[in-house]
Amino acid sequence: MSIHPMLNKKHFARRRKRLLAQLGADGIAILPGAIERLRNRDTHYPFRQDSDFRYLTGFDEPDAVLVLAPGHAEGSTILFVRPRDPQREQWDGRRAGVKGATKDYGIEQAFPIEQLDARLPELLAGRDQLFAPLGGDTAFAGRLFGWLDAVRSKQRAGVKAPCGWQDIGPLVHEMRLFKDEDEVAVLREACRLTAGAHRRVMQSCRPDMPEYALEAELLHAFRQHGGEPSFQSIVAGGKNACILHYTENRDTLKKGELVLVDAGCEWGGYCGDITRTLPVGGRFSPAARDLYAVVLAAQQAAIDAVQPGASWNAPHDAAVRTLTEGLVELRLLKGKVDTLIGKEAHKRFYMHRTGHWLGMDVHDVGHYKIDGQWRPLEPGMALTVEPGLYIDDGRDVPRAFRNIGIRIEDDLLVTREGREVLTADAPKSIEALEEIVPHA
Repeated sequence: MSIHPMLNKKHFARRRKRLLAQLGADGIAILPGAIERLRNRDTHYPFRQDSDFRYLTGFDEPDAVLVLAPGHAEGSTILFVRPRDPQREQWDGRRAGVKGATKDYGIEQAFPIEQLDARLPELLAGRDQLFAPLGGDTAFAGRLFGWLDAVRSKQRAGVKAPCGWQDIGPLVHEMRLFKDEDEVAVLREACRLTAGAHRRVMQSCRPDMPEYALEAELLHAFRQHGGEPSFQSIVAGGKNACILHYTENRDTLKKGELVLVDAGCEWGGYCGDITRTLPVGGRFSPAARDLYAVVLAAQQAAIDAVQPGASWNAPHDAAVRTLTEGLVELRLLKGKVDTLIGKEAHKRFYMHRTGHWLGMDVHDVGHYKIDGQWRPLEPGMALTVEPGLYIDDGRDVPRAFRNIGIRIEDDLLVTREGREVLTADAPKSIEALEEIVPHA
């Protein structure tokens, strides 16, 4: 069955059909799935399918290869898979096998993966253009060169080999950038579960608990609903929040400090991604309250800038201006706002971008610029909006502000009318947080 609870084989067939139309009559696409990787000795990391492969097939087994061959006499969609093996399935779990690949996944032809080396030169023969991943899996690239060489060795017999190799990534990634209604339904559920997990963390947050205990609350919420982390969760108390990708999650939370929680649930192959910054003990200090209000205002300004036709960079520009204005009001920066923005003075306290694409990967695929210009936002695009402030302990910083890190992040869908905040169920106002976080 499909790994996407709300998608079926017809959905994936439509995607393959769209990609086939872009290859041209004499093109061919070859896309490998992910392989299992050892964690240590004979224990593997949890398997996670390659997102491009998953997008086109819904197939969630390792050691598989998809071939798209327009006009092939026996079917243009071909999948090489592990064959059924009762003994291995007894140990490692069920396999779809060749019959399952065609019956359950809508593939026109399927073969055992062991036949890949024998059949690929035949499929490549007569084709002009090869579409395959560039970079990444160098071992698979080596196999591709071997298959191409096998075809070229027959050129004196009149066999034509592909004369060009084009990266398939941009074609698939442009498709993935625009979510249809069915994908949005899955993404909404991933975001709903993510918001629920963050509410659970808010209700569980207490002084003197270890950061990893809050992380455990996230994991419980994700797994309880059949999800898993979109990425390694960040639970950063106190000054740890000034480390953008802090994942140690080992320190103890202290009353009166803040804890920054950046975590998302992957469900049905799509990712949620929320950041909330909570007052440990249920009350913001005056300095933390002032900084938080600036970040929240910057996030709202950035959210308001998300609308069809707006530049990708418009939310970032809006956030930077609001943050800079707030830093000047709090006397953390000195000077005129426009001059400070021109000098990028905000980067001392805000050094990252305001968002990223969201979808099957938490930092999803898709170009941010086209022909050197920020691309316009269009309906169907999903993105995050996540401004922050990270105040260092420099001598010129008032003591009350030192070592405070704040980030507020939500997931948005661009619509025809404007935008939809998919993660609105996660509280973020000062009043709401002081109400839901237990007082101590």
